[in-house]
Amino acid sequence: MSKLYVVPTPVGNLEDMTFRAIKVLKEADVVLAEDTRTSSVLMKHFDITTPLISHHKFNEHQSLGSVINKIKSGQTVALISDAGTPAISDPGFLIVRECVRNGIVVECLPGATAFVPALVASGLPNERFCFEGFLPQKKGRETRLRELAQEQRTMIIYESPHRLIKTLEQFKGFFGEERQISVAREISKKFAENVRGTVGEVLEHFTEKEPKGEIVIVVEGAPAPVKIKGNKYKDKNRLEREDENAGDEE
Repeated sequence: MSKLYVVPTPVGNLEDMTFRAIKVLKEADVVLAEDTRTSSVLMKHFDITTPLISHHKFNEHQSLGSVINKIKSGQTVALISDAGTPAISDPGFLIVRECVRNGIVVECLPGATAFVPALVASGLPNERFCFEGFLPQKKGRETRLRELAQEQRTMIIYESPHRLIKTLEQFKGFFGEERQISVAREISKKFAENVRGTVGEVLEHFTEKEPKGEIVIVVEGAPAPVKIKGNKYKDKNRLEREDENAGDEE
């Protein structure tokens, strides 16, 4: 049966490609690729000869109709991005939504995505978290940072290396320099690195060492307020420190 396959591709190391992903790409009638030049390297590496069609954020609105028609005519279409799972901070949402609207079967293969290994390796709480993707570049950025300063779940944010220092400086202003963070870069590649510590410590590290590669930032959530006498609220961490100090005095 013709359908749309959403196929994750490695975020770095090509050995992270799954056997099933290779099989689907080989058997599809056509592969939609974010950048055909980037994807051709992957295709060649795994000896996949399926035709590539460019499908990215600048043309996806225009190409939706033709893709839907291909699938309705009986073709099987696979969607990939440059790296990771399509539609996660990459093109893909629009074509998936249009397929759903047209009653076309959509199957997303499990596989690589950058934020999961960054979150797990951060050492920060991961039972509850929110994925922010890329923050707004200009309009609405400060408003969003003010909102996130109160977010109690662990936060995951994508950033480019040339904007990392500025973003960390903003974190220092909005979250405070003592907030715990982890910066993962070049995930699954040869020079993969996780830098963990307070905002101030991580900012100092990357001020001295120029950041390179793809960046995922994991940020500790804000401490939950604790209700005390008089219907007032206090910072939970501050209360714990006060309790420890009281114990020392005894």
